[in-house]
Amino acid sequence: MELKHISHESVPRALALAERYRLLNEPEQAASICEDVLSVEPDNQDALFHLLLALTEQFGRKRGTTCQKAEQVANRMTDEYKRTYYRGVVYERWGRSKLEDGSPARFAADWLHKAMEHYEEAEKIRPEGDDAALLRWNTCARLMHETPELMNDPAIQDIQFGD
Repeated sequence: MELKHISHESVPRALALAERYRLLNEPEQAASICEDVLSVEPDNQDALFHLLLALTEQFGRKRGTTCQKAEQVANRMTDEYKRTYYRGVVYERWGRSKLEDGSPARFAADWLHKAMEHYEEAEKIRPEGDDAALLRWNTCARLMHETPELMNDPAIQDIQFGD
């Protein structure tokens, strides 16, 4: 079966639909739309952004996607900060999915540490006034601190938590 191709003129509307489907918790539909946009505009950064988030929203689902596929999308981003930051998002969401699916806590901790390393890299090259990487790093740190099965991980002892 051959897929139908959308027109260049329909790209803005298609991206708006992809965002809407993501907000409606239909990431499979959003990802499909993004793939259609990328078939006519392979370097469309907005489509890559929405595709990456739609893919990571499928982590842990029965017919979900892989971390590797989402990572490949992040690697296609042309801005170094966004590429680094969104690789962190991929690893954070993958780690969270490992917590939810009953995998050993060590697997989740490894992915969360990897996410935090990418957030630290992104922090160094972030645009002025953009503290998203710091906020995500803090979220990972709090998750690890508040999750008993992760507290046994030796790396958690290096993270300082305020009261």
